[in-house]
Amino acid sequence: MKTVISRRYRANLTTGKLIVFDQDSKVLELVSLELPDRGNRKDCSCIPEGIYPLKKITRPNGDPAFLVEDVPGRSEILIHKGNFAAGKKIDSQGCILPGLYLTDLNRDDNMDAAESTKAMEKLLNVLPVLSTLIII
Repeated sequence: MKTVISRRYRANLTTGKLIVFDQDSKVLELVSLELPDRGNRKDCSCIPEGIYPLKKITRPNGDPAFLVEDVPGRSEILIHKGNFAAGKKIDSQGCILPGLYLTDLNRDDNMDAAESTKAMEKLLNVLPVLSTLIII
């Protein structure tokens, strides 16, 4: 299984299409939301494009997530549920937030990941413990 995120960089956030493939078959398509590209700076930037090992984990708070491993100069990068990557409320410090679609949930003129909990459940149901993330 491979997960591919194709990004669109914006001034204040990064949006993307998150597609899970089983060989050449598309298994799942979601959206992704990340912080803007600020040169891979910790806590304020999305991670660089590349190929990363992905590992299913349980966070200390009990929530399931996927750990993005081997990110240059960064650690503890996750795919986890969350809605906001810009504006007054931000649910990411460099992590990837999945959603079913993008919309302005809190009317602050920023795109947000809608129905992130459902999107995360879908990912958890299709991805194995170990897989690969490709960000382009």
